[in-house]
Amino acid sequence: MNPEETKNLRWNYTANILDGAFFGFGIGFASFSTVIPLFVDRMTDSAMLIGLISAVHVMGFQLPQLFMARSVSRLTRYKPMVVLLTIHERVPFLGLALIALFYKQLGTQAAIILTFLMLIWQGFGAGFTANAWQNMIVKVIPSDYLARFFGLQSSAANLLASLSAIGAGIILDRQSFPNNFALCFILAFGILMLSFVAIAVTRESPHESYFSTRVQPPLWHSIREIVKSDPNFNWFLGARTLVQFGTMAFSFYTVYAASHLMAGAYTVGVLTSILMVTQVATNLLLGWLADRWSRKGVLEIGAAAIFLSAIIARFAPNVTWMYPVMILTAVANTAFWTISMAMTLEFGGEKDRPTYVGMANSLIAPATIVAPLVGGWLADSEGYPATFLFAAVAGLAAVLVFHFCVSDPKKRKPSSLSQDAELQSPEAI
Repeated sequence: MNPEETKNLRWNYTANILDGAFFGFGIGFASFSTVIPLFVDRMTDSAMLIGLISAVHVMGFQLPQLFMARSVSRLTRYKPMVVLLTIHERVPFLGLALIALFYKQLGTQAAIILTFLMLIWQGFGAGFTANAWQNMIVKVIPSDYLARFFGLQSSAANLLASLSAIGAGIILDRQSFPNNFALCFILAFGILMLSFVAIAVTRESPHESYFSTRVQPPLWHSIREIVKSDPNFNWFLGARTLVQFGTMAFSFYTVYAASHLMAGAYTVGVLTSILMVTQVATNLLLGWLADRWSRKGVLEIGAAAIFLSAIIARFAPNVTWMYPVMILTAVANTAFWTISMAMTLEFGGEKDRPTYVGMANSLIAPATIVAPLVGGWLADSEGYPATFLFAAVAGLAAVLVFHFCVSDPKKRKPSSLSQDAELQSPEAI
């Protein structure tokens, strides 16, 4: 970090934690796993359309990141691009509120079409922002604190999201359709704009772009060079692809508990609460552990958690066994969001980091989309135990690849901070 970023570290750390916290708080009112599927369910009985909600969200986030790599590589400051693009992952919630408010005038078919247009806009808005945002974060937050930063940010987001999700449930229960959904989406938009303010006040000094005085090679040339010269990163992508086929089981755990283990609505709610609360704790714990010990080691723990959760679910004789399944699910979710993001940012140098970030997200997008379809097909044709067994095999394979084929790219630097820098460190916050 240059002296200017070191001086602003406390400010940037706090501002970006608040960004994540407000973002989570807002999303809790418009959850992609509960509120939005319920909204679509009120307009159609098509399970395929409801299933598309998650696919559109994930595809929109992952696919554009690689195609932003060249533009991000030429920047001397990342924040202007982040501020310009991130508005597109917030404004669509206002659009959803308007669709709900004018639902009767629009009619069901138009409302469904407009809803999915908003979801596509939101997903791709997040995807076009993500590469520049990650590069901004690694610039203003020291490498040795990255996993802890992402852990604290995600922990705050999960905690506030769990609270706003309760609020959303109360609103949906007590208000009539479609005004109940309109209120949820308006609250989500308003709080997400507070998140926007938090990220907009980030202090970033200019840096010299590697490509400001050099010809930038074509994107596909850069990708080929990385694939040929960095086998460690190739194995990392392979392991993360396997992870997608392991975590696809997570979507079916509560459904299995309710339909096969006779869990009532209250028990399903408790299982969900355990998942959320555990993620708050594991984000803090695993972030600290990854920075102090090994990011690759924590990813191995996450892959092992996939394996164990699926095996326990596969042979669970009653619903009590699903409690440790939820805890292990939280461990895996944390590892492959918080720690995986921090580890990705350690690959390559500053000039090619945007390409690494793009590849790490866009190239696993097909697996992210296909894996739930495979899991659903197995569940329909052979039953949920077959889905869980398949996920367990994928999780175990990921453990082996991470352990034997992937090396931690993190280069630890000697601790030579000045007294000033020590006072500005995140640990002093």
